Amino acid sequence: MRYRVLPADFRVEEIIRLPTSRGGSYTLYRVHKIARTTLQVKYALAQELGCPPAVVKFPALKDRHAVTDQYASVPCAGPAELCGKGWTARRAGRARRALRSGDLRGNRFTVVLRDLAADEVPYLAKRFEHLAQAGLPNYFDQQRFGSYSPGQEWIGKTILRADAEGALRAHLSQDMVGDPARVVAFKAEVREHWGDWDYLFSVAPSPSNFRSVLVFLRDHPTDFRRALNLVTPRVLSIYLAAYQSLLWNRLVGRFLREYADPVAELEIGGEMFPLYGSLPGDLLPAWRKLAVSLPHHRVDYSGEWAAFFRELLAAEALEQTRLKARLLRRAYVGKGKRALLLFPEETAVLEEAADERFAGQRRLTVRFTLPPGAYASLILRVLERLGSR
Repeated sequence: MRYRVLPADFRVEEIIRLPTSRGGSYTLYRVHKIARTTLQVKYALAQELGCPPAVVKFPALKDRHAVTDQYASVPCAGPAELCGKGWTARRAGRARRALRSGDLRGNRFTVVLRDLAADEVPYLAKRFEHLAQAGLPNYFDQQRFGSYSPGQEWIGKTILRADAEGALRAHLSQDMVGDPARVVAFKAEVREHWGDWDYLFSVAPSPSNFRSVLVFLRDHPTDFRRALNLVTPRVLSIYLAAYQSLLWNRLVGRFLREYADPVAELEIGGEMFPLYGSLPGDLLPAWRKLAVSLPHHRVDYSGEWAAFFRELLAAEALEQTRLKARLLRRAYVGKGKRALLLFPEETAVLEEAADERFAGQRRLTVRFTLPPGAYASLILRVLERLGSR
């Protein structure tokens, strides 16, 4: 089974409650993009409108390798339509405020599954419909862990351990998914010449936040804590969120191994996590409503969750009080809860046909809706893992 063979094989439509108001000073746009990142479109919109990128607000980021329809707001009067390479934006109304993540109600996905043998199709279709009834673990999926370098320490964990030099060194030297060639080359130089701030400044990509950090280190060569705080706060938040999400996945994995009779495992962020086929009828109603707190320095789990959390912290050699980013001034470990299970809604098998991309094979088009924060990739990977069972 293959998906994302073509951008048009993966379509995403935001479901949103627009805060429209005739007298508002903000312009709302419906943005259609193909094979572009949300950040690329954000900067392109800002350039077209002559405003700073920071004031162009998207409630959520969307995949590059897809066709997506999403919304943006700008604090000015804008034309009826704007367009650029791989995107168009059409005015959707006015508002008194910028769009926020809380405006998003979910996302509707239409996905083409390719390279299927004829006898795979009925099993996949049946499993797809089954997921809507039985659900699946609501893990954070691979996209959450793009900042992790296999075989290295999690940068978020290094920050929580109050190792400022280790965290800064990892930020400047560890290769990450999506690093352009010039950044990969720079990070190799950092690994080779750590501490030679003059030289590293001379080879740092320009413009980049790396240079701001290195300017400071040239004058304060051992003040790693203040240097770490010069890293873009959004990047530091990504490091913390990745590690917190890993802990949540591990916590839920321990719980499911104990109670859910796993039938398979799924690789996420370099680790294996349990999947179940079906849950006993007496468990499903209660688990459907269960939300699990994200690990935090003040979280108070009860019952078996408290025991699993203690085991998890012991395995990590961390105290709960460490789950606060005391090194940082402008980034922190967030609070909140996440549903234990994920249930795709509005599921539909739309079409089965011959696959024009793979001779002799079939393709299957499916549609489903997910709440904010859930991963369509998780649905597809679980479907692939369990589809033939």
